[in-house]
Amino acid sequence: MSNALPDRNQQANAPNPSSHWRRWLLGSLKMIVPLAIIGFLLYQISDEDWQRLRECNKNWWMLAAAFGIALTAWSISFVRWYLLVVALEIPFRLRDAFRLGFLGFMFNFVSLGVVGGDFFKAIFIAREQQTKRAEAVATVIVDRMIGLYALLVVTSVGIYWGAFEDPSAEVLAICRITWLATGIGGVAILVVLLPGVTNGAVTQRLGNLPKVGPLLERVITAVRMYRRRPMTLVAIAGMSLLIHCLVVFSLHLIANSTVPTPATLSEHFVIVPLSMVAGALPLTPAGLGTMEAAMDYLYGQVSSGEGAETWGLLVALVYRMITIAVAVVGAVVYWTSRREVAEVMAAAESQVAEQASAD
Repeated sequence: MSNALPDRNQQANAPNPSSHWRRWLLGSLKMIVPLAIIGFLLYQISDEDWQRLRECNKNWWMLAAAFGIALTAWSISFVRWYLLVVALEIPFRLRDAFRLGFLGFMFNFVSLGVVGGDFFKAIFIAREQQTKRAEAVATVIVDRMIGLYALLVVTSVGIYWGAFEDPSAEVLAICRITWLATGIGGVAILVVLLPGVTNGAVTQRLGNLPKVGPLLERVITAVRMYRRRPMTLVAIAGMSLLIHCLVVFSLHLIANSTVPTPATLSEHFVIVPLSMVAGALPLTPAGLGTMEAAMDYLYGQVSSGEGAETWGLLVALVYRMITIAVAVVGAVVYWTSRREVAEVMAAAESQVAEQASAD
């Protein structure tokens, strides 16, 4: 009988049950908390308001149009990512951009672990690009950054266009913070596009920063290549603005097809982007709960419609059902490529575990 101790590498690579349960518990909380928020908000709606909603006429054709417009917006976002990838001379097919886009959309909702939609897409495309892994991962990061900044731009324009009278101190503060963030983001983009910032000593110093250094270096590498393709950047910027405008139109149609006294289009250009900014915060899966809470609050603060404080949550919930319907498409894609997706998920979980043990 051998009394040799187990190899240290085997011990290091052995699964850690406590780590698994921590990730599972964290994922469960990420779902329980937003559902609790929505439940609390629904509890605040009176029986009289529910009755008014049931009695009002529903425009199902308009609701179908809202679904089509929202689906178009997300499809354009997949094409935007495709352009970002091929601009870096990475072999990539448009159908793969849609396949991974729908899968990432689904994982934003259903992933109970640490692997969200963006992380899954980054791992998947990096796995297929042995020589350009850093650039492949950078496309996902740049795509998210462009989307968020375009959302801030649409929000700022919507606030200026809406010009609602006598806003509350809270709404006024939100508007000023949004304008400030948009301005700072614009200056940051202009600075990053300057050749001297993304070359030489600056890049080296940023790349040596602890934890975030490698991430920043990947983004800077991609920016250097994108800077040589100005027309691609113009097209991507235009697509990003169009995406968020389409989402506003979609929610405007949802409101007009479901609730008795919806907000106006100009009011929706204030309410929706601000709510989406709240939903973009990485607090809950796909912004579940945070977006609904923000829209519930802003509808009461911005909308001039009678009883507006009631309808924001309901409009947000109908929009959420549309997003879940789109996530079902991702579930179908997952079913057709279960083994490949399982391998990528295992690789992603392994990378997170290695990073956690290194920290």
